[in-house]
Parts: sequence; structure tokens; C-alpha cells
Amino acid sequence: MSFGKMNQQVEIRNNSPSKDADGFLVSSDTVLATIRAYRENQHGNEKWANMATFSSATALFRFRMIPNLKVTTEMILVCNDERFQILSVEDVRNRGMYLEVLTEKIEGSKK
Repeated sequence: MSFGKMNQQVEIRNNSPSKDADGFLVSSDTVLATIRAYRENQHGNEKWANMATFSSATALFRFRMIPNLKVTTEMILVCNDERFQILSVEDVRNRGMYLEVLTEKIEGSKK
């Protein structure tokens, strides 16, 4: 993966509930990291057809592993003002260098 292909600015966020000043439960995002990533949208090629178990996935992101941060399915990616729920996280070739993350675009009122 060349650095030139990682041209998308992506934020990794953790969505956690907290209480506001009046004591109501509100949802707030905490930015854990801002990184550069490669983004591939879903299309009808053979690679996406082989990922039938993740038929709801709409985008794939690849980026370098971040020291001291474990990316999980509870986190959200934000790219170009679009929000993506993480469906799966995989270490590419188990080398500890890159992560491949399958995501589903969050639509509408789930912001």
C-alpha cells in the first residue's frame, strides 16, 4: 500500500453516552485518532462478491495500525462528513502493519 493511495482523511471516533448539565443522557463522540486511509466503495467486482457474509458493507478502509489503539466494531469512522459503522477489523496478512476495516454507511437520524 503506497502512501499516495492513502489520500482520505479519516477520524476514528468512539460514541459514548454521557450526561449533560440537566442530567439527561446524550450521545457524544470522542475523536480517538485522525489518520490517512485508502477508501474503496462497494462495487460489483469479484473481490466484493467474495465478501458475501458482509453484504451490508458499503466501504472498505485500509490504514496503518495505530500504536496503543485497538480498533473495534464499537467505533465509528468519519470520512468527508459521512459516518461509517465498523463491521469487521482485520490485520492485513497478520504483519501488524495495516488494518482492513469493512464498514456500513450510517444514514439519516443515526448521527
